[in-house]
Formats: sequence, structure tokens, C-alpha cells
Amino acid sequence: MTVTRATIVAVILACAAVSPASAKTGWSQYAPLTLSCENGRHYPLQPRAVSVVGDVVTGYLELSPRHRVHVRLIPMGDGYRYAGRGIWFDGIRGDAVLFDGPSRSVACAVIAS
Repeated sequence: MTVTRATIVAVILACAAVSPASAKTGWSQYAPLTLSCENGRHYPLQPRAVSVVGDVVTGYLELSPRHRVHVRLIPMGDGYRYAGRGIWFDGIRGDAVLFDGPSRSVACAVIAS
């Protein structure tokens, strides 16, 4: 039996089409979340990768229309932390605190957009 390159490619594409991991990643499958903060600003979080159980693993936090920061989930014992370059936020369920440096923080609510 001879296996051609086209057969291998067809099998790989078929497996990727039914893979649950491939269905849970990408920009368009999940609606973005938004940090609505007490300073009156809203910071959208666009998921980039989502775990099988629905946790956002990595994404982009939009600080301004032209400035996005890549953030990654850091599991905590009780709650969660998403950290990126120079910014992070800690939270439990729908409540979070956004930190922009060691002494600047603002309370936020996490809402689905």
C-alpha cells in the first residue's frame, strides 16, 4: 500500500476539523470580555486561546485604541491573574483589580461584551 502526500494532508485536515482544541481557539469563537473600571474606563479583553473548560488562557487587553498588551493566565490558588508587560489584573469571578505599576491600581468589574 502506497501512502501519498495528498492522503496524509487529507487525514491531518480531517483530524483538525473535528479536534475540540482547534474549535476552542481563535478570535471569532468567543466574545470579548471587558474590564469596566471605577476610573470610568473600559478595557476590552479579546481572547486568543481558550481552554477546553472555557477559561481564557491568553488574549489581548486593549488599553487604548492603538495599544494592546498580550496577557496570559497565571493560575492562583483562589482566583486568577492575567499578566502582561507592565500590567496585570487579579480577580475572583466578576471582580478584579487592574494594576498598572507597583503603586497604581483600580477596581474593575468583568463583564461580557
